[in-house]
Amino acid sequence: MFALVDCNNFYVSCERVFDPSLNGRPVVVLSNNDGCFIARSNEAKALGLPMGGPAFKFRETLKKHRVKVFSANFTLYGDMSSRVMETLASLAPEIEIYSIDEAFLDMTGFERFGFREYGATIRKTITKHTGIPVCIGMGPTKTLAKVANRLAKKEPRYNGVCLLADEKEIEAALASVKVEDIWGIGRQWSSLLQARGIKSALDFSRASSTWIRQHLHITGARIQEELNGRSCLPLEQVRPPKQSICTSRSFGRVITDFEELQQAVATFAGKCAAKLRKEGSVASTLTVFICTSPFNEPSKKYWGTRTVTLRQPSQDTIEIIRAGNMALATIFKAGFEYKKAGVIVGGITSASASASPLSLFHDEEAVLTMERQQKLMQVMDKINRQYGNGTIHTAAENSEAWRPQQTNLSPHYTTEWGEIMEVRGN
Repeated sequence: MFALVDCNNFYVSCERVFDPSLNGRPVVVLSNNDGCFIARSNEAKALGLPMGGPAFKFRETLKKHRVKVFSANFTLYGDMSSRVMETLASLAPEIEIYSIDEAFLDMTGFERFGFREYGATIRKTITKHTGIPVCIGMGPTKTLAKVANRLAKKEPRYNGVCLLADEKEIEAALASVKVEDIWGIGRQWSSLLQARGIKSALDFSRASSTWIRQHLHITGARIQEELNGRSCLPLEQVRPPKQSICTSRSFGRVITDFEELQQAVATFAGKCAAKLRKEGSVASTLTVFICTSPFNEPSKKYWGTRTVTLRQPSQDTIEIIRAGNMALATIFKAGFEYKKAGVIVGGITSASASASPLSLFHDEEAVLTMERQQKLMQVMDKINRQYGNGTIHTAAENSEAWRPQQTNLSPHYTTEWGEIMEVRGN
């Protein structure tokens, strides 16, 4: 038996933990540069504010209904997520952290407590320890646990915990889920399935397995097996290594100057390098992209991208910034107003597997240079961990200049001593 624990409106819930006056009030959280809605309370959803909707288009609605607007406080949300996951780890022997606000649990052996009863205990404990409300779905497979979680959120009669164990319960649940809402079924596949008359999860579970395998391949076949109660997806207790790492930003103003854009790209490249070192990985390719606003006239639109191969797999900030500058120089075009840029590192492998230079001949100087650079990066990371990110960086970077616009940012209540909540009594 699997359980999927999903935090309700997670970013909004994090804000409400530290400001209970927000309970019952419409609340939204905006993306970087305060652009689009990335989280909405149930009250905000009821006002018709869509996920991903540009905030400026709904300015009157926000004002009319006194919607509380927050800039994304990812530092706070990440820390609150860690607290939720640590609590879950103490309540179940095996856990797979699926996303910042979702985790699968292995519920094997908990039938003696009663699955529903223990689910209610988990829900109560998380709320008590973190203040974050959650819903829990349980099923004999991860896909059915996803279906159950969906029902737990939408149907008040489940009181936040839905268990799908009985065959008739599972059948009724699958009949209520549209095929496009099945976990793992994308837009393209859902169109194909609907054209064949497969409109619900129940239809999908009963479809010809031969046809499913032929058109949706092994992934579709596994989803069908899971919907029919046969587990094909075990818990992933060790997160697989990332295949690529991206750092990008929409600018709060247009950029036309090459040197300014170069500084931005260098800053993003430096962040990618730091993430690589944190993962214990190295990258062999680097991609830089720059673009204008999608709302510009066609003649003023431009998207430029270039991928380069590093001389050898690297996690070195200086090397990665150098490659980023080379790529940017080939795609920059004067006369355009740039609104966004980004750096993607790919071809990621373990750093331990790429410890020596890729050369047919032994190059002692290259080895010494690599060792010096590794020591330099280690010192830089140590200082930044102790005194805060960006305390020490290369001259090409400027993290402060490229911070996203966050005019409605809440305090970092749990990660900054200067912003910790104060309680004063009379």
